[in-house]
Amino acid sequence: MNQFATTIGQPNATSIAFFILFIAVTIGITWLAAKRTRTTADFYTAGGGISGAQNGLALAGDYMSAASFLGIAGLVSLKGYDGLIYSIGFLVGWPLIMFLIAEPLRNLGRYTFADVVASRLSQRPVRIAASVGSLMTVCFYLIAQMVGSGSLIRMMFGLPYEVAIVFVGAVMIGYVLFGGMLATTWVQIIKAVLLLGGATALALMVLGRFDMNPVRLFAAAQARYGEAVLAPGGLVSNPWDAASLGLALMFGTAGLPHILMRFYTVPDAKAARKSVFVATGVIGFFYILTFIIGFGAMVLVGRETIAGMDAGGNMAALLLAEVAGGAGFLGFIAAVAFATILAVVAGLTLAGATTISHDLYANVFRRGQVTGGEEVRVAKMATLGLGMLAVALGLAFKGQNVAFMVGLAFAIAASANFPALLLSITWRRLSTFGAVCSIATGTGLAVALIIVSPTVWVDVLHHPTAVFPLKNPALVSMAGAFAAGWLGSLWRRDAAAEARYPAQKVRNHLGVSVE
Repeated sequence: MNQFATTIGQPNATSIAFFILFIAVTIGITWLAAKRTRTTADFYTAGGGISGAQNGLALAGDYMSAASFLGIAGLVSLKGYDGLIYSIGFLVGWPLIMFLIAEPLRNLGRYTFADVVASRLSQRPVRIAASVGSLMTVCFYLIAQMVGSGSLIRMMFGLPYEVAIVFVGAVMIGYVLFGGMLATTWVQIIKAVLLLGGATALALMVLGRFDMNPVRLFAAAQARYGEAVLAPGGLVSNPWDAASLGLALMFGTAGLPHILMRFYTVPDAKAARKSVFVATGVIGFFYILTFIIGFGAMVLVGRETIAGMDAGGNMAALLLAEVAGGAGFLGFIAAVAFATILAVVAGLTLAGATTISHDLYANVFRRGQVTGGEEVRVAKMATLGLGMLAVALGLAFKGQNVAFMVGLAFAIAASANFPALLLSITWRRLSTFGAVCSIATGTGLAVALIIVSPTVWVDVLHHPTAVFPLKNPALVSMAGAFAAGWLGSLWRRDAAAEARYPAQKVRNHLGVSVE
């Protein structure tokens, strides 16, 4: 009963119309934002004038990527209960950010998380190390988003993959280059509202077929595929793998550069906490919807059809949209998915450009002797360069399995960025050498271990067995980063940094001297 003639793979007039409308509206927003973007703070942080509620929606928009919507729904549809691991892992990092990260980040920094790590340490070595971790996270995330966008647009619009990649890159460059953070923020807000609205409508359509009772939906899934779909073990059977994946998702959230820099767009620490509160509620509701959508696809579309369309299940939500609402609703959901990719890519590009211009150019190469106008010009050149790099990487990785790129991005964020950030805020004795050791060890271990893990060594390079048994390295690489920061600080003490800790602590809690 689940075999049907899908229109996926053929040009969809509804999806094209919605997509053109989204592009037109966001280009108009970019034009308005460009008129208001005059200073360095305007470009990097929208002048700190975004409200807590607005920033909460923008945070949710930045975080709810196409991987969240299409990927988690697909995992649930094929693996059942275990797909919830990703939903919970992506969500539980947000309370951590609210209680540990948001207020210190807003009070101690200006534009990037490296501002916080370097606030009482030697600027140049810390910023160089932090920039490497940030840029690697951004690049791996960009590859996954660009390849995903090319594949989806090719499937839904009938455009060649290469044309799709260049188009996405050009629009994303325009958002950031001309509108800066203000345009990116409003693009994220619009995308968050569209994605939440589309997912809610789809979930309600599914529940409508089961008397608005999720229990009936789960019972139907159990009746068709057995009790295993409602029990753990379908996706991750090794408890060490589950723990390592959970650590990467949870602590990686607190180390993603494009997420952390959003806390500088609000006027004070109170607004930063409010923005996390709003984001947590929106994201939590969204992930509940993906669970219903995944089980709905399992029952109404069927695992065989889903896997036949895409082995990873990434078309599950789109197939369900077509079954539940017809080709018109499929077009709307597809356009929302593309809008999601564009918005996330824009946020990643702005984070990378800010790292290059503020951390590397202004504070490393020019040692702080740079004008605001010059810094913004470098940021715009970096935006152009990163955009072209994203297009090139998207073309180079065409047809590749890039699922490991997202896992690696989170593993690097959890291992390279989060330990150094947390130690710099909470531990008086963290030294410059210790911070650099922490970042370098976390980055190196995360990259090296995932290469020799089953995800790459077996699935991509086709060796018979993996050197490192876990699919995600965060359990080892994150522990190694904390250990390296501790041992490095004990080995090379930094009396000047320790002496500056009390002043940092006052500023951390009271926000004294915050711009």
